[in-house]
Amino acid sequence: MAISAKLVKELRERSGAGMMDCKKALEEAGGDIDKAQKILREKGQATLDKKAGRIAAEGVIGSYIHNDKIGVIVEINTETDFSANTDSVKQFAKDLAMHIAASNPKYISEADADEADVAEQKEILIKQAMNEANENMPEDKKQMIAEKKVEGRLKKWFSEVCLLDQAFIKNPDQTIEQLLRDTANGVGENIKIRRFARFEVGEGLEKKEEDFAAEVAGQMNL
Repeated sequence: MAISAKLVKELRERSGAGMMDCKKALEEAGGDIDKAQKILREKGQATLDKKAGRIAAEGVIGSYIHNDKIGVIVEINTETDFSANTDSVKQFAKDLAMHIAASNPKYISEADADEADVAEQKEILIKQAMNEANENMPEDKKQMIAEKKVEGRLKKWFSEVCLLDQAFIKNPDQTIEQLLRDTANGVGENIKIRRFARFEVGEGLEKKEEDFAAEVAGQMNL
């Protein structure tokens, strides 16, 4: 079937993919734009890893303010200005800022985690695991069992404090890393979360206990 220029343009704006790739996907999908977008994502997955090392110096700033109490800004980098201006990348930046407001991550990934922070957490988890052991067990055996337990518990801790490992607040079945990959597949470019900052009124000061993060999460899931 003949594919109109208007349909190609719409798919290109949605996905950020090249014009010829959009046309071929639409032809393969019989003109169904949603199916064509899925085809582009599937084909993009195969080449996405090859693009991971490419420079992403363009991008967009996402921001979110919740009831004048929590504020987040996040920088998303893309390879081209065109992809930075697609609806999918803008929506990703917006969703990410809201997620950060609700989930309050400390780091972007495990690789970014502070070594001293990780070492302290590991020491705490080992002591907890040793205290759980039978008191009659030899200390060396307690230590060995504790260190095995700590691997899983440390992974759980990373999933709580590292942005990429966190479950997406709008879709707990999907991690932020998976959401990032899906967005990158959609535009056919390397996309990176470069940095973020989260501010909460009175943070670090003694004050009345208020769970603003839970409030944000509740509003996101409405």
